[in-house]
Amino acid sequence: MLRNYLALCLVALTFFGSAAGVMAQEGVSGNGTPLSVGLTQTSQNEKPPAYVLTRDGSPDYDSWGRLATRVEQALEVGRASDKVLRDLRAELNEWRALFSKAQSQHSVRIHTLKTQITTLGPVPEDERVEPTILSQRRAELTEELNAAQAPVEIAEEAYSRADVLIREIDSLMRSRQADLLLELGPTPLNPALWRNALSDLLTSLNLARTELSAIWGSDAQLKDFKQDFPITLVLLIVGFVLLIRARHWVMQTGTYLRRRRHGASRGVVGFVVSLGQVAAPLLGIYALIEALNLSGILGLRGQVIADALPAAGAFVFGSLWLANRVFGIEGASWTVIEMPTSVARAEAKANVALMGVMLAIWVVLTRLSDHETYAAETRAVLQFPILVLVGVLLVRMGRLLHLHAKMNLPEEQAGNFRANVMHLVSTLTTLVGFAGPILAAVGYSKLSAAFLFPWIMTLGVLALLEVLHRFFVAIYGTIRGQDETEARLALWPILTSFIVAIAALPLLALIWGARTTDLTELWTIVMGGIQLGDARITPRTFMVFAMIFVVGYTLTRLLQSMLKTSILPKTKMDIGGQNAISAGVGYVGIFLAALIAITSAGLDLSSVAIVAGALSVGIGFGLQNIVSNFISGIILLVERPISEGDWIEVGGQMGYVRDISVRSTRIETFDRSDVILPNSDLISGVVTNYTRGNSIGRIILPVGVAYGTDTKRVEEVLREIVDAHPMVTVEPPPSVLFVGFGADSLDFEIRAILRDVNFSLSVKSELNHEIARRFVEEGFEIPFAQRDLWIRNPEALRPEGPREKPPSETKAKKTVTDSFTLEDMQDTADDGVVGDADE
Repeated sequence: MLRNYLALCLVALTFFGSAAGVMAQEGVSGNGTPLSVGLTQTSQNEKPPAYVLTRDGSPDYDSWGRLATRVEQALEVGRASDKVLRDLRAELNEWRALFSKAQSQHSVRIHTLKTQITTLGPVPEDERVEPTILSQRRAELTEELNAAQAPVEIAEEAYSRADVLIREIDSLMRSRQADLLLELGPTPLNPALWRNALSDLLTSLNLARTELSAIWGSDAQLKDFKQDFPITLVLLIVGFVLLIRARHWVMQTGTYLRRRRHGASRGVVGFVVSLGQVAAPLLGIYALIEALNLSGILGLRGQVIADALPAAGAFVFGSLWLANRVFGIEGASWTVIEMPTSVARAEAKANVALMGVMLAIWVVLTRLSDHETYAAETRAVLQFPILVLVGVLLVRMGRLLHLHAKMNLPEEQAGNFRANVMHLVSTLTTLVGFAGPILAAVGYSKLSAAFLFPWIMTLGVLALLEVLHRFFVAIYGTIRGQDETEARLALWPILTSFIVAIAALPLLALIWGARTTDLTELWTIVMGGIQLGDARITPRTFMVFAMIFVVGYTLTRLLQSMLKTSILPKTKMDIGGQNAISAGVGYVGIFLAALIAITSAGLDLSSVAIVAGALSVGIGFGLQNIVSNFISGIILLVERPISEGDWIEVGGQMGYVRDISVRSTRIETFDRSDVILPNSDLISGVVTNYTRGNSIGRIILPVGVAYGTDTKRVEEVLREIVDAHPMVTVEPPPSVLFVGFGADSLDFEIRAILRDVNFSLSVKSELNHEIARRFVEEGFEIPFAQRDLWIRNPEALRPEGPREKPPSETKAKKTVTDSFTLEDMQDTADDGVVGDADE
């Protein structure tokens, strides 16, 4: 499911692993706004903490009060810069962490004092009744408790104040970020701005060239160059070789290694080796930059551009790698998105490569613009061509995605989920590609960049997730010895991909302009947990509870299995009792596991008594049937009116009891179908148990003979037949009864007790066969009913025609069997039947 969803949402536009590095280096997102701000900014881990402690180790609330007041004043004025707000927020966060720690002080002492006061009991209404020593002791303990709780309450108040101030700062910074995006700037279509923008860019390049000329050949440069010449030369050679040829060598190596592998292991080897297509060129770029630094020829602006080259190279080579992994090459087995033709595949890969180039140019231009502090007009004009090209590439990619959807999804499946997702992605890609350049042309360059580049990186993350899923499938197939088709149907690769996708959510949040402090604040809230009564449920509490409960549940199931297979079968207990004991052990074990897990996690059950009471009311009204069935299931296991293997009849359903669970009981009918009955029906309804306690049961077999037959001889023959059957018990003996005179026969009944009533049908069949054989030998006649019908006017039964016979011409006599029903006779009488007679 996850793989199909990601495969539809992907456009391989960039190598996002490198993009994350770029964002961390740049400190800005695609819209030019701050992207990552540390929670506490330290320098070489030597910056002192922002909070101040007193001599006894408690927080200095005077210093805290001055800081809080200063923050409140800054928020009221609203003129503090983003840097000042970030610094203030970092200090507030340190104070808040200190207050959170202070809230847990004296927790053991406070708990002990509360327990002591509870032990003394409640204060009586008439205080004179209570002994003086108990009153004095309660007063002393209460005073100690108030003294111990005072620092905690002060810390809670300070924590709340710090938390509110942090939220206000975050709200103000988000508001500023939104205003910056929606700010209308100069339009780049104004020709009057082009000349100044070009002049600013040429000026920067000329200054960089001037810096290089001034440095090159200077005494200091020559000295550094001669001193580090060997290592500089080696780095230059290595850098150029890796940058130019390394990617080709890695691809050849991957092809060679894949040919020597079979099955899913080819995918593992191919993926691992393919990473060198990005790593090797990046190493070459770093080697070249280090060689330039050693040579000392880089000026100020040259250094700015050189620092941006690793990020730009990561985008270029990363996009090439992702293009091959997603769109593949001719005959590749790792293709994620199929294209209808080789031309379309080449176009898609070219679009991805150009996207990487555009992102690289954007990184270099952003670095240079920040260093040169270009005016807003110059930035708009210089950025506009990049935004337009990115928009065009997105429109083309949207068209290719639409072709992929049409190629892989037939028209009869056009309404399913996969088709809808693919059409949605292709439509959004096309819309973003159109909207971005239009916004930039109007003057919203920052808003345009905030749409285009985050969208590209988002699709890049999805593409990377899909590629990683294929890698997980290949690893699982290699470990299990399965091919790729079988491995894709396994659960573990999907779970692994799902976990990785969840871990990528913070990365997507950063792409779309979220600040690092927003994520850390969310993490703080999650780790703080939720309050339930006096108990606080945190992720740590949940993990402890889950681990202990899983261990207890596993041990319970192992004990049940041991009882059911090894211990109980060796006893004289019947199968029903064995199942009841096994089920009871399971219920008790699960209850104890939950109780131990709750206690070990530190949850106070008394604190949730009110909540449990409210839930019990809801259970009483909304889940009463489920609770009734649960209680009924326990009653069935304790009283055991029915057991597994019993033959029962309830509510018109007859069959064998196969399983008694918590909510229902499963019955297997004689036609091999399962009937699920609620346990409450078995307790409150009428149930017939044919095999309760033992399998002995009685059958009744009716037999009829013609009038005039010797009844004594018939009785003797029937008794001989039933006595001879091996399933009929000797004690009590069977009986043959002459029960009466029927309308058509003399009626007899055979009543016999069988050793196993489960064979009643087969015994009846065998007895009937033997009765038919012996009656033929004895000459006994088994009668069957006949009826004569006299029709006075048979012409009424004929269809109307030109020739009709007179009513007195015909009398008919018709003989029928008992299948001619009373209703048929009544209908015939209405048409002219006047009487009947027995033959």
